[in-house]
Amino acid sequence: MVYDYAGMVALADPTRRKVFELIADRPRSVIDLTRVLPVSQPAVSQHLKVLKEARLVRAEPKGASNIYHLDPHGLGEMRAWLDRMWGDAIDAFKREVDNSKEKRK
Repeated sequence: MVYDYAGMVALADPTRRKVFELIADRPRSVIDLTRVLPVSQPAVSQHLKVLKEARLVRAEPKGASNIYHLDPHGLGEMRAWLDRMWGDAIDAFKREVDNSKEKRK
């Protein structure tokens, strides 16, 4: 399975990362987020759109607004990719160490 990096790109922006962290703390509406962030409501909505397209958050309709939650499926894909990447990196490091030991003998 190949990861498309949309989540990584989405989280590269510091404000968007803060939006994500606030939602990770607890589900929130656009209004809730606007109250604690130094950006306008349209900016918060734009950041949420990017996070939603990257499958990092999902919207649940509640009355006239949406409540944003983490998207476990999108986060699961990112986590699986990171686990594979780090597993591969650790395996490569171990092979290099073993090869170095063999060369010293």
